[in-house]
Amino acid sequence: MKVVLIGVGQAGGKITQALAEFDHRMGFGAVRGALAVNSAKTDLQSLSIDTALVGQDRVKGHGVGGDNELGAAVMQSDATEVMDALDGRITAEAEAIFIVAGLGGGTGSGGAPVLARELSRVYDVPVYGLGVLPGRGEGAMYQANAGRSLKTLVREANATLLIDNDAWHSSGESMGEAFDSINDAIAQRVGLLFASGEAVEGVGESVVDSSEVINTLRSGGVAALGYASAVASDDSSENLNTIMSTTRRALLTGTSLPNAVAADSALLVIAGRPDVISRKGVERSRKWVEEETGSLQVRGGDFPLDSDRLASLILLGGVERSNRLQEFMERAKEAQEQQPEERSDPAEQFRNDKLQDLF
Repeated sequence: MKVVLIGVGQAGGKITQALAEFDHRMGFGAVRGALAVNSAKTDLQSLSIDTALVGQDRVKGHGVGGDNELGAAVMQSDATEVMDALDGRITAEAEAIFIVAGLGGGTGSGGAPVLARELSRVYDVPVYGLGVLPGRGEGAMYQANAGRSLKTLVREANATLLIDNDAWHSSGESMGEAFDSINDAIAQRVGLLFASGEAVEGVGESVVDSSEVINTLRSGGVAALGYASAVASDDSSENLNTIMSTTRRALLTGTSLPNAVAADSALLVIAGRPDVISRKGVERSRKWVEEETGSLQVRGGDFPLDSDRLASLILLGGVERSNRLQEFMERAKEAQEQQPEERSDPAEQFRNDKLQDLF
C-alpha cells in the first residue's frame, strides 16, 4: 500500500520519521513521501525528514502551548502553505494519505482534523488519521484535548487508526522510554501493514492487496491494529498451531486499542516465508477472527517475508463499540469539565454527547 505520511505536532513528527525509517530500512517502498508539520521550530529541528513550520505570525515558532483550538486556528491560517509543501509528494501512485498525530497535545490534536478536511477537498485518495491517545497517567488537559480531537478527526477523515499509549509499552519504563518504545512499536506494526500490500519477498499463495486494507477501513470511524509473532518451524504442518496462537494473541492481547474485539470488518495478514505458512492454520485463524469479531467481512492473505518468524497482523475496522474507547471518552469528558471555559457545537460520533468536538 503506497502511502504519503504527514506528521502533525511533536509526536506526529517523530512517529512519521520512525515509519519512514523503518520502511526504508526494510526496503518495502510503501512510504512514498513524508512531511512533518509543527508550530514549534525546535521540535522540527531534530527531524531528518522534510518539515513545514506553521503559525509563525501568531506563535513565532514557539508552539501553541497545548491549546488545540489555537493549533486548529494556525493550521487553518497556514493550510495553503502546507498544501504547497505537499505539492509533488502526493502523486498518482499514492493510494492513501495518513495524517499522524498525538491527540493530546496542541498542534497535533488541533491541526490534524483541519488538515484532514483540507486534504479531502483536494485529493481523491482516502485520507486516514493515525492518532495516538494519551495514557491514563497523562494530565487532564491531554485527555480533554484528545477527546475533542478524536471526535473531530473521526468526522473529517475516512477512518482513524487509533493507538492507545497504554497498549504497546512495558511496565516500569520511564515516560521517555515508554514514548520511544511506543514509537518503535508503531513503526514496526503500522509499517508492516503499509507494506503488506507490496509483495517484496517471494510469491505467496494468497498475497494481500492494497485494496483489502482500504476496504477494511471503508467502514469508517475508528480502526485498531493487532500484532503478535513467534518463531516458525521449517515444516509448514508444524506451524498450524503457531499461526493460531499468534492470531489469538494479536487480537486478544496485542491490539493498539486494548480489548477492541467487536468490529464491522477485519483483515488478517500472516507474514513470513510462504513455504512455512500452514494453509489450514490461516483458514482456521480467519474463521476464528470472524467468530470473535462478529464480522462477516473478514479478509485474509499472506505477506511474503524472508524471516525465521511468523507474524499475525489484524486490522479491525469500525471498533466504536469498544469498551476501552467508551471508557476513554468518559475520561475525556470528565477532564473537559475541569477546564475553565465552556465549549459548544457537540458532535455525534459517540454516545457521549456531553464531550464536544473541536470545531
